[in-house]
Amino acid sequence: MVTTRRGRRPAAGGVPLTFEVIAEALRERIRSGGLRAGDALPTQAALMREFGASSLTVQKAMALLKQDGWAVSRPGKGAFVAHHGHPDSADDLGGPEATAPVGGTAARVDALERALIDAVQQIADLRGRVEALESGGAKRGR
Repeated sequence: MVTTRRGRRPAAGGVPLTFEVIAEALRERIRSGGLRAGDALPTQAALMREFGASSLTVQKAMALLKQDGWAVSRPGKGAFVAHHGHPDSADDLGGPEATAPVGGTAARVDALERALIDAVQQIADLRGRVEALESGGAKRGR
């Protein structure tokens, strides 16, 4: 395989680079249920040992996962599996301290829109209940 400067390969290359292999292995763990939404991803040191990779290679793999929306970072806490299709999951990964890179923003916006739709529906249901109670109470009070 021909590589260009800085270890990059042509776009039509065939063999995945080590950081791509690491990212795909973690995606497969997520798909298979070995890692679930909200679970902490393995540490950089653990991934370096497991794959015999450098810290830069592991960092590139994690950046790829975050870019693609598979992981989120919590400063001072680590990286965690992002919520894919789990809007009812109850933890703090959606809080303001959770970060997603630009590539994962679309998935987070979709999840937030679904949550907003659910909240609006709940408000409408509550408003209907209040109106029913108020109209029922007015009839009884006459």
